[in-house]
Amino acid sequence: MWKFIIDGGWLMLPIFICSFFSVMIIVERLFFYFFSVSKFKSTLILSEVLECVRKNKITEAIDICKTKSFYLTNILKAGLFYCDGSREIVRETMENASLCEIPKLEKNLNFLSTLAHISPLIGLLGTVVGLVKCFQNIEEVTAVAGMVNPSTLAGGIRVALHTTVGGLCVAIPAYIAYNYFVHKVNLYVREAEIAAVELIEVFSQSSTPKIK
Repeated sequence: MWKFIIDGGWLMLPIFICSFFSVMIIVERLFFYFFSVSKFKSTLILSEVLECVRKNKITEAIDICKTKSFYLTNILKAGLFYCDGSREIVRETMENASLCEIPKLEKNLNFLSTLAHISPLIGLLGTVVGLVKCFQNIEEVTAVAGMVNPSTLAGGIRVALHTTVGGLCVAIPAYIAYNYFVHKVNLYVREAEIAAVELIEVFSQSSTPKIK
């Protein structure tokens, strides 16, 4: 593996850097964020909060959101604090809270997408540069010896393709991870939207709730 990287030339360095940051983002998103979010049973927590609201136990609902703090409860908590206001105020408050919470779900995903797209391009650049150098060597050898050993030509092209292989090895898992994370974010956003609508509906069906 080390020889493979060395043979690829200096452009293997930016590919390695892309690989490093891709792995860091994937590990951080998967194990330190999405895994922690998945520990919360959002459906059960939402049911508990709505049940408290129906019983006009707003403070208890807020305490549940504080105790089990993640993107969904943080959005609901913002609406619960303004339950004395109109439904429009509650909706706007939760929308404002979502503007803070959704970017946390999407953190570094654009960077991961960029890494997935530029890695094969860097690899292609390395291949082109390697082929140019290879044919330049062929021209020089031909001018001196009058002929080129086919094995030399094949070996030079093989080395030139190392960067393309390296770039694809970085890009493929990074792009798969990016699409998976985007899918998860879309699910979470949809879940938050449905929860906010349900909370507003509960407010509308009950008498004006008071924080107590």
